[in-house]
Amino acid sequence: MENLSNKIELRRLLLAARRALPSDVKAQADARITLRLTRWLETHPVTVLGAFLPMPGEPDLSTLYARLIRNGMQMAMPVVVEKNTPLRYALWQPGDALAKDASGTMAPAIRTAFVDADVILAPCVGFTESRLRLGYGGGYFDRTLARSPHPVAIGIAYGFTRVSFEASEYDVALDVLITDE
Repeated sequence: MENLSNKIELRRLLLAARRALPSDVKAQADARITLRLTRWLETHPVTVLGAFLPMPGEPDLSTLYARLIRNGMQMAMPVVVEKNTPLRYALWQPGDALAKDASGTMAPAIRTAFVDADVILAPCVGFTESRLRLGYGGGYFDRTLARSPHPVAIGIAYGFTRVSFEASEYDVALDVLITDE
């Protein structure tokens, strides 16, 4: 129970810190994350990238998404089909219609073309030195990564959100972590 309380408090503090980030500082940090992710993708072949549509305060990688699609990469976005289940990924392109999924998050409205992504990007509210992700508390990414085999998981975070918390039995470490630092 101590771990859960710690994560709830960390989540609250980190979300407040992200909201307080000035827009110009956020834009610069997003550009550094985009550059680092671009470099990683240039050296790792990816056919289908499981990306994310940014929630308020999350890194915005939309300029990268458009460029990757123009260069022939398929893009898919996470969809919560049912609560307490792993994420599914629906093919997506900029401009496609969006609708709320079972968790209330915006996701592709057309949910008939689910795919397996080679690499998934996981936005982090916070992260640890050992690449454990602190998310919003729904467990969707952890359930997705607990499947075998799982895609390469890249955490996307702001460097100032590095924290420390004790791993729970459900936490799954990310394969790679990309930040603005």
